[in-house]
Parts: sequence; structure tokens; C-alpha cells
Amino acid sequence: MAAATAAEDLEKSPKSSTSEIMPFDFSKPPIIEGFNPLSKLKDETLKEKFLRKTKENPFVPIGCLGTAGALIYGLRAFNQGKNRQSQLSMRGRIFAQGFTVVAIIFGVFTTSMKPKQ
Repeated sequence: MAAATAAEDLEKSPKSSTSEIMPFDFSKPPIIEGFNPLSKLKDETLKEKFLRKTKENPFVPIGCLGTAGALIYGLRAFNQGKNRQSQLSMRGRIFAQGFTVVAIIFGVFTTSMKPKQ
């Protein structure tokens, strides 16, 4: 008897909203309340974007090159059996990584402090 009443209730109740939900349209971005995406002014190539970002914060690429250089030099010294030189290079790599992280944080901070245009 209880099962029969539950079946009757399901038939009487309006259809659930899950059957009325439209599938997500991948051709349009989702609508998020309070978020207005800016339209792209122009499409950038990888080279243009790299040069723009380097001009905005030149210390990040310098830190990355320093990190890569110290790593390569340290691995070469390790391969040649120069343990002391390898250790110093790895410490230099850590310093260069720290410099890069500080440069990224500084760049984000200065970008957030710029007046909106």
C-alpha cells in the first residue's frame, strides 16, 4: 500500500527540474553573475606576448635564466665529480629560484596597484 501511494505521488508531482535543464552550450562561455570578461583587443602571438610580459616584469625571465644556468652548471660539475662546486651551484640555484618567486610576487603586486584603464 505504501509503495502504491509513493508511485501515485510521483505521478502527481510536477516533473523534476533535471529534465528541463538545457545541456551546456560549449560555443558560448557560461554566464557568471558579477563577472564581465573583457573582450580581447587583438590576438597575440607567443612572441608578442612574451615580449609584452618581459617588458612588464623583466626580472622574472632573468631569474628563470639564472635558475636554469645554475642548474646546468651544477649538473655538469656533479657529472665531473666536483662535489664542492656542485653543492655551491645548487645553492645558487635555490637563490635564483627565490629571486624568481620574489620577482613574480612583486610583478603581481605592481600590476594590482596600477590604476584601471
